[in-house]
Amino acid sequence: MKKLLVGLVAGALALGATASWAADPVTLQLKWVTQAQFAGYFVAKDKGFYTEEGIDITIKPGGPDIAPEQVIAGGGADVIVDWMGGALAAREQGVGLVNIAQPFKKSGLLMICPKDGPVQTEADFKGHTLGVWFFGNEYPFYAWMNKLGIPTEGGADGVNVLKQSFDVQPLVQKQADCISVMTYNELGQAIDAGFTTDKLVIFNYTDLGNDLLEDGLYAMEDKLADPAFADKMVRFVRASQKGWQYAIDNPDEAAQIVIDNDESGAQTLDHQKYMMGEVAKLVDAKDFKLDAAAYDRTEKALLDQKIIQNKPSGAFTSAITDKL
Repeated sequence: MKKLLVGLVAGALALGATASWAADPVTLQLKWVTQAQFAGYFVAKDKGFYTEEGIDITIKPGGPDIAPEQVIAGGGADVIVDWMGGALAAREQGVGLVNIAQPFKKSGLLMICPKDGPVQTEADFKGHTLGVWFFGNEYPFYAWMNKLGIPTEGGADGVNVLKQSFDVQPLVQKQADCISVMTYNELGQAIDAGFTTDKLVIFNYTDLGNDLLEDGLYAMEDKLADPAFADKMVRFVRASQKGWQYAIDNPDEAAQIVIDNDESGAQTLDHQKYMMGEVAKLVDAKDFKLDAAAYDRTEKALLDQKIIQNKPSGAFTSAITDKL
């Protein structure tokens, strides 16, 4: 009987220890499909960096019909990857998003036009058709046109806006005079389609001072008020930062990890290697803190274009990154 009691107590203690060491679940919603744009998170999962921080991670890919702001508002994620334009617009609509870390320091957004086409400079935009992504990706473009004083409703003095697909077909099929591309994705597709950089006029949002912050990490304000959740976010961001550093240091391996996580089977290893090389130019894995000047520029552009009506308050915090 004594041995039985001892055994029961030992078993109970073992169960208690297991429960106390159980990893904290975190669900991350990506802004787009599984690709090297998000390599750091997949690498952190594959290499066990989240496990080391006591995080049980679930990474949910995005897509054309998935709005990360809606997913997190509905409780389907703890943290999302989002562009700041979309996040601040959602915050003004009542979704309490807060930027907790900013891995991407530079924009990868470009507008490209065939060199033998009608658009050679910004002054040539008027009267022509420009391809633009929507679902929150249109905000940098509209801020740019507002800065240039060019209407976006068409006409001889304005531009016609084509709601562009997430590929380069509008350029190939000559549906638009210029299209939107990311340095790490569609630019490579354009090159593969014969539009090599020597055959393109390239407008770089960053070089023109029109870049708005992209691919930040956002959590809900009410959840961040809970110290346990905030601690979980510190551990999540720390593991993510480690994952991004490993991905940048080992780009080919990172590309393969992305392929291994792509359940759709749509990605190719060569394209993911290309993407990883370009994404590495945008991410600062040693510093995930939000740059105040970049935030101010993004906020001002959104206010000027009336994408948001009021100056945001509490839209970002350094409380997470200060503890890394």
